Amino acid sequence: MFKQTTDKRVAVFVASGLEEIEGLTVVDVLFRAGVPCDTVAITPDHMVTSSHEVTIVCDRSIADEDFSFGDYDLLVLPGGIPGTPNLRACEPLCNALVAQAEKGGALAAICAAPSILAELGLLKGRRATSNPGFQHVLAEHGAELLPDEPVVVDGNVITSQGAGTAMLFGLEIVRLILGDEAVERVREGVVLR
Repeated sequence: MFKQTTDKRVAVFVASGLEEIEGLTVVDVLFRAGVPCDTVAITPDHMVTSSHEVTIVCDRSIADEDFSFGDYDLLVLPGGIPGTPNLRACEPLCNALVAQAEKGGALAAICAAPSILAELGLLKGRRATSNPGFQHVLAEHGAELLPDEPVVVDGNVITSQGAGTAMLFGLEIVRLILGDEAVERVREGVVLR
């Protein structure tokens, strides 16, 4: 049962072709920590198919009449191909990422998705990582690349390498919102040593 521990809200943006582990692991970890989280489709259809043909029914869509990016304290981008290019092609989402950064809001991206933040100029001068196949994009756009780190936290921006680092990525999001004690509670609950 969900026991809410904060008023802060997180949106995990879901595009066709996403890497489902990277999106749903974050949702699961946040649920366990008591952080309100919505899966948000970037198209009007709430049903999205992942890169491994898993169908995800999202809580919301950016096309919903009552949807507002401003409802969220942290915006999360899962990776995957073609999920990442699909996220990048979504102009309202890219505009929201820039606006979130400008107001000092939190952003998180994993796998190929940190390349979106880099291309939007949001990683310039920041420490970051991504999937090895996309690290050149971060470097080309002025990020201080930490290529061997599974997760990199630079202020209110969190980046991570991929499906295998998704649990650690989710835990760093929890740490940003709730602190170390909540992270330890979730780690114990999922038997992550």
